Amino acid sequence: MRQTTRTRLMALAIATSGALAALAQTPAAAQNEQFFPALVYRTGAYAPNGVPYANGYGDYLKLVNARDGGINGVKITYEECETGYATDRGVECYERLKGKGPTGATVFQPLSTGITFALTEKAPIDKIPLITSGYGRSDSADGRVFPWNFILGGTYWTAADILIQHIAKKEGGFDKLKGKKIALVYHDSPYGKEPIPLLVERSKMHAYELMQIPVTHPGVEQKAAWLQIRQQRPDYVFLWGWGVMNSTAIKEAVATGYPRDKMYGVWWAGAEPDVTPAGDGAKGYHALQFQAGAGRGKVHADILRLLHDKNQGTGPREEVGSVLYNRGMIHAMYAVESVRRAQERYGKKPLTGAQVRWGIENLNIDAARIKALGFEGYMVPISTSCADHMGSPNQARVHTWDGKQWQTTSDWYTADMSIIKPLVERSAKQYAGEKKIEPRDCSKDL
Repeated sequence: MRQTTRTRLMALAIATSGALAALAQTPAAAQNEQFFPALVYRTGAYAPNGVPYANGYGDYLKLVNARDGGINGVKITYEECETGYATDRGVECYERLKGKGPTGATVFQPLSTGITFALTEKAPIDKIPLITSGYGRSDSADGRVFPWNFILGGTYWTAADILIQHIAKKEGGFDKLKGKKIALVYHDSPYGKEPIPLLVERSKMHAYELMQIPVTHPGVEQKAAWLQIRQQRPDYVFLWGWGVMNSTAIKEAVATGYPRDKMYGVWWAGAEPDVTPAGDGAKGYHALQFQAGAGRGKVHADILRLLHDKNQGTGPREEVGSVLYNRGMIHAMYAVESVRRAQERYGKKPLTGAQVRWGIENLNIDAARIKALGFEGYMVPISTSCADHMGSPNQARVHTWDGKQWQTTSDWYTADMSIIKPLVERSAKQYAGEKKIEPRDCSKDL
């Protein structure tokens, strides 16, 4: 990252943090508030992706106050803590923010699989839920073993499964995958390693060869990885990167002569910052579209009118509607709707993390609710239960960079749970045994 870009990002981080601190600075006597902590990374190698997500997250929380007067009259307070995507700093932020607000932290959304792994053992002790929508531990979809983790909407196993379904369709059927070579270029961290069990399982079923190519953090040096690809010439490359790793991979593909239309990124490798640095070289690159891609709808119009038109937006106006901005906005909405759902049981007042956990576990955001919130066209319905902390349906589709914008290029795929569920149950059972956890009997929660 050039020094000018880094300086600009740091300036934006300072300005934004000041604005968000103002949102959180309320009189000590004020008790009718729900506190939302946010672990963000506005500086460093992952800032190009972390910034738009954090801006979307912050704007939606501001919108609920400006448009709705809070959550059934309970005002939202909000504070960011910079992690730099580092696990140790993420844990420090968690410890600093978990006790804030009249009832403590509502829910943590760390936006990091590494931080999620670290907080998974802390959350049950502190009774604060974790929402890790589209990231984190794939086995945490099993709410019987992970009652405080909510991997809403999809896991890395559902993502990997859908990618295999997609290329099988392109090839003319699963039987056509026999003898094919698929390279997984992945961030050498818990995040990047997550899809491997599913891809190995599918390779046994369809007889394709899986090449596993790790890339060291932060991913700016990939010469060795792409030398392997040039030598082995895989039929497809799956990119499991984040931050500068993604744009670097696309640039290396250009330099190596590997066709971008044979590259498929996970949904964290399919946003504007991943492709624009490569210029025209990124044209034809594909990635999964999780929830929604880029674009603006009714909720965006509300944000522009009530926040940005009044110079109260979290980031630049032109960013509203970008892929990661939209994802941050949706994830904030999940948290708000979880509080709203919990209020139905515990009352329209500030709630504890334990009470909000019940709300996340009993979510039912249907098509009517999506439309009422202004998200029509930007997400699919989701419902959760005691045993199912991922929710259903488990869907994604593919979008492709045309050189100027993302174009949706596939129908929705649904992950094959007949393959994924046994993996989840086996891994969760192993975790429960290691940690001496007695899985919940969900029949008692009916």
